[in-house]
Amino acid sequence: MSDRVTTPQETVERALALSEADGCVVIVDEGSTANLRFAGNTLTTNGVARSSRLTVISVVGAGVGVVSRSAVRAGQLADVVAAADRAAREARPSEDARPLVEGAAGEGWERPVEPTSIDVFGGFAPALGEAFAAADASGRRLYGFAEHSMTSTFVGSSTGLRLRHDQPTGRLELNAKSTDMTRSAWTGVATRDFTDVDVAALDDTLTRRLDWAKRRISLEPGRYETLLPPTAVSDLMIYLYWSAGARDAADGRTVFSRPGGGTRVGERLSTLPISLRSEPARAGVECTPFVVAHASSREQSVFDNGLPLDHTEWISDGTLANLVQTRHSAELTGLATTPQIDNLIMTGPEGGRSLEEMIASTERGLLLTCLWYIREVDPQSLLLTGLTRDGVYLVENGEVVGEVNNFRFNESPVDLLGRLSEVGPSEQTLPREWNDWFTRAVMPPVRVPDFNMSTVSQAS
Repeated sequence: MSDRVTTPQETVERALALSEADGCVVIVDEGSTANLRFAGNTLTTNGVARSSRLTVISVVGAGVGVVSRSAVRAGQLADVVAAADRAAREARPSEDARPLVEGAAGEGWERPVEPTSIDVFGGFAPALGEAFAAADASGRRLYGFAEHSMTSTFVGSSTGLRLRHDQPTGRLELNAKSTDMTRSAWTGVATRDFTDVDVAALDDTLTRRLDWAKRRISLEPGRYETLLPPTAVSDLMIYLYWSAGARDAADGRTVFSRPGGGTRVGERLSTLPISLRSEPARAGVECTPFVVAHASSREQSVFDNGLPLDHTEWISDGTLANLVQTRHSAELTGLATTPQIDNLIMTGPEGGRSLEEMIASTERGLLLTCLWYIREVDPQSLLLTGLTRDGVYLVENGEVVGEVNNFRFNESPVDLLGRLSEVGPSEQTLPREWNDWFTRAVMPPVRVPDFNMSTVSQAS
């Protein structure tokens, strides 16, 4: 066959036909990215990139071979499949080996791939230009980037699966600085297509925060009543979610391990009726509705490719309801099969107050903007450390009275759930720390009566 570029669907079918293994799963990821970058109220760069990745998973008996390559052309396909088949024949039996998921062609399988382009910023770019002009006029400087990607994933198998998902992902990070660079404020949003991004409103938020920072106040480390906006909450809850593997919990390795053996599923983590869940069909944060596993790990299995995903409660009414499970780990733990899903939603009691209302009802406390450089200190308690960034503000008698110094914090998101005194209404947000890997989050603002600011940080 010639070395022409084939369609993803053709690649799947030909790879399956070439495989001589007992079973085979083929995954093709076709990606495209468009971006704008800006600094000092000026657009600096823009560009578009394309990518393609092929993963062939061959199964011989209970052995599995996985070969993944980028930009595979038609003339190279046979070598990739042969390498996966050979690896499967030489592999030791896999403990997670299970029958491959069966199915048929899903909706839209034959539709051509539609990549993103710079046109996705058609309505956003003029609004950004207006924000640049407003910033110039008021002595501010805007920095940041906008990025949009489209990933089309095709999963086919020797058991009949033909599944496809198109995933648009957009994010905007916007940073404002005073002309002398002594004051800085950040905001960001996640979006599917940039049509819902209100640049003027984001710029107004940054302007207000820079005004708050005109007064500087020094505070000592300690435990402070603290208001965390949705973006800061998302970074903490995403780390909790990433740490919620059932296999590690059952083996006594994590905060979700029950003393004496087993997991903490069924244990109450919060007195508030908090829900932490994933919903593949949730509007605005829609994500892949079936398992896509390019490799096996303790949290995922290549044998589960194509397994349907549905609404999954991780924490329900304050109680730990599920942990991340493969079919294999579910058999070991006796719990439901609940694979990881690519969005996360946290909600609290109905009728919660907005962040602005929380500020107005605060006698004295701190208002955070965001967290960064988050690292794990102790997996047994999920103690995390990290830094505040781009604005920590002092609230007194219901008003923001100035900006305080940055801190290093030490907190466990699991422990925080048990100490929350207030949870507001949830909204779609952009994690600051983790948005390179996870953008689909819906989170509330929260009030913590005693957030641990362990030391003063010189970070700016």
